[in-house]
Amino acid sequence: MATASVSGSREKELWRRLGEVNDPELDEPITEMGFVEHVAVADDGGVQVDFRLPTYWCSPNFAFLMLDGVRKALDQLSWSPACRVKLHDHMFAEEVNRGIQAGKAFGEIFGELAGALDLAGLKETFAIKAFKRRQEAVLRGLRQHGLTDRDILAMDLPAYDVARFEPGEAAKQKPRYRAALLERFPNRQADDPVFVTWEGQGIPVGALGAHLAELRGVRVNMEFNGALCRGLKQTRYKELDVVDGEPTLVDFIMNRVSARAAPTA
Repeated sequence: MATASVSGSREKELWRRLGEVNDPELDEPITEMGFVEHVAVADDGGVQVDFRLPTYWCSPNFAFLMLDGVRKALDQLSWSPACRVKLHDHMFAEEVNRGIQAGKAFGEIFGELAGALDLAGLKETFAIKAFKRRQEAVLRGLRQHGLTDRDILAMDLPAYDVARFEPGEAAKQKPRYRAALLERFPNRQADDPVFVTWEGQGIPVGALGAHLAELRGVRVNMEFNGALCRGLKQTRYKELDVVDGEPTLVDFIMNRVSARAAPTA
């Protein structure tokens, strides 16, 4: 019973850590996107994570960023297990799996194929989009609660932290925007304005409407790409919603069933 309790606790921790890894382009958890096909915690504590993306040709840099995020998340597990992360059904799966297992960087895995790709610049582009999308959700939520633009833009961290929303997008993005803000501006003081541009500039009260219009364009683009990814993934794998508490793929199950039922020679 104690062993089962430990195993269950470890699996919950594992899913929580994986839920902290985002699709870099969409700023949505890979667990909510259904990219984590299967996880297993062995009796000795070892961890296996199986990963799939919507298409065979998904950008290898996106695949690397997500799997590198998974690798770092697994390093944070409290019991320091041996871990194996496996990407399935991707044109560079073999290269990525070997490289991730060896702890290699993107350029080391892909060599000449990486070319002059600026992975740091790509990460910053995604960070900017995530910052804007999260900020827009909270700003809209505060407006819907009846706060004036002046009150919203005068908010500091203490005021922000006590703000409450009904369950929904604003409530979901509130802690995520706070995290993005402090990651971008780690030396921010408690009484500094919470809502600023990515460059750190204040937003004039009369300009909030135009600012929100710009942020809306970012959100709509990200939501469209997210819907496209989900549609491609569902078409490719015919995924069920949830089975036994985790995303499960029909073809993955049927292949195992077929293998077991196949007659032997």
